Amino acid sequence: MQRARCYLLGETAVVLELEPPVTLATQKRIWRLTQRLVELPEVVEAIPGMNNITVVLRSPHTLALDAIERLQRWWEESEALEPESRAIEIPVVYGGTGGPDLRVVADHCGLTEKQVVELHSLVDYVVWFLGFQPGFPYLGGLSPQLHTPRRAEPRLSVPAGTVAIGGEQTGVYPLTSPGGWQLIGHTATPLFDPGLETPILLRPGDTLRFIPQKEGVC
Repeated sequence: MQRARCYLLGETAVVLELEPPVTLATQKRIWRLTQRLVELPEVVEAIPGMNNITVVLRSPHTLALDAIERLQRWWEESEALEPESRAIEIPVVYGGTGGPDLRVVADHCGLTEKQVVELHSLVDYVVWFLGFQPGFPYLGGLSPQLHTPRRAEPRLSVPAGTVAIGGEQTGVYPLTSPGGWQLIGHTATPLFDPGLETPILLRPGDTLRFIPQKEGVC
């Protein structure tokens, strides 16, 4: 079992953080522990991350030390959660103006642009957690052949719907924002729409596949 450490975060929260590696099996246990934590009256919010959980407490000055002890124990006892997974397809136009870094990724990986697209769209990715922006999916399953470092200088504005690679991960920007990932494509599928009853398209445990489209089709 991976070792875990717990520590205070600011004045209101505690964190349980696991040592590497990051695996789907670990994420499933994190999902289950998060589900258990949100049911507690003394917990304001439990936020799953990659190999970690952040727990915001109602009365941190009196509960923090007890929460740290319980988190450590509950992690050791936790089981995997097999969520109700949905299979979602997202059409993507790779390269061009919406994916200006496709050539950068190809050159870094010693591949052609076509091979990058094929490898990236071949996988059924798993949504490990949402973060950074509302609905931004951190996806597990990117081929090691496509691991590419983030840009040395982040862009000031990355358009909503941009599909990108950052290190060992891939994801989609739901909103226009600054960003340092390598931009390889674009989708017209909205990942976050505050006007909807369910504003966020994806949730942890979903599987996602990117479907290559020709320019003007997506």
